[in-house]
Amino acid sequence: MKTKRLFFTLIVSAVILTASSCRSYVPAYDYRRLAQAGLKLGIDIDFEDNHDLYLESAKWLGVPYRYGGQSMRGTDCSGFTQHIYKKVYGKTISRSSADQREDCDKVKKRKLKEGDLVFFSKDGRRRSRINHVGIYLKDGKFVHASTTKGVTVDKLKDKYYSKRWKCGGRVR
Repeated sequence: MKTKRLFFTLIVSAVILTASSCRSYVPAYDYRRLAQAGLKLGIDIDFEDNHDLYLESAKWLGVPYRYGGQSMRGTDCSGFTQHIYKKVYGKTISRSSADQREDCDKVKKRKLKEGDLVFFSKDGRRRSRINHVGIYLKDGKFVHASTTKGVTVDKLKDKYYSKRWKCGGRVR
C-alpha cells in the first residue's frame, strides 16, 4: 500500500510541477526508478532532494564488503564514499575515512544535511581514531559499506552507531 501511495504521489507531483511551471527547468528523471530507489533505501524522496545521490546509492545496496575495494564486486566504506562523491558531486575526496574527515568542515549531528559524511570510531571514545565513514541521507539514516552486511542503510540512532559516533562532515 505504501509503495503504491509513494509512486502515485511522485507521479501526481511530477504532472502538477510540469503543468504549473512556466518555462521552469524540471530535470528529466525516471520517476519509477526514483520511487524504487526510495523503497530500497527506506526513504521518502522529495523533489528538493538530490535524486542522483539516492539513485546511485540504491544501485550499490547489497554490494559486498571488500577491504580496499571500490567496485560493484566489493567495496570498503571509504571506497564507497569516494565513488559516490565523484559520481554524484564531481568531487574527488581522499581514500581513507580518517583522511576524508580532513576534507570536511565539522557538522553537528542535528545539523546534518543530505550528502554530509558521517564518521565513526571502534569505540566512540573522544581520542579514538576514525575508522568508518558513511553518507547521510535524511531522516536520521545513512548509507555505508558495512563489514557484515555490505552496502546498506542504517539509522544514526541505532545503539551500535550512536555509541561509536565521532562527527559529521560537510565536504568543502
